[in-house]
Amino acid sequence: MYIVVEGEDPGFDIFVNGHALARNEDALERLADRLSVKPLLDFFSADRNSMALLLDQGAGDPEWSRHLPQPQWFPPEDGLRTIRSLIDFLAMSPAALGSDTEVVARELREYETVLKKTEARGFRWHLAVSWR
Repeated sequence: MYIVVEGEDPGFDIFVNGHALARNEDALERLADRLSVKPLLDFFSADRNSMALLLDQGAGDPEWSRHLPQPQWFPPEDGLRTIRSLIDFLAMSPAALGSDTEVVARELREYETVLKKTEARGFRWHLAVSWR
């Protein structure tokens, strides 16, 4: 799972490592529900560029990708609310995700950094998924 910021070039590095987040997505969704915040995948949206990447990776049907809706964009403060709630919980429950807790928390902090920059510049964002 990775962050896409609206526009061509936001002027800062948006790279985040979302491998552990993707691996633990089910547990994080349950945790978000417990914490009364939106699950991370609620911020998912696809645009033609991210779908083209999926098709290049062998996922999906090219015909299906021609009928995509417009991508959804979210205010960064909504994502920050979820991410900070998850970070706080994991800090208080270091065994919550077993051996992945530390790496998940680290990835959430990477997301937080990117979304703080996104918010400061007045941009919107969404999550995309790579199937590699």
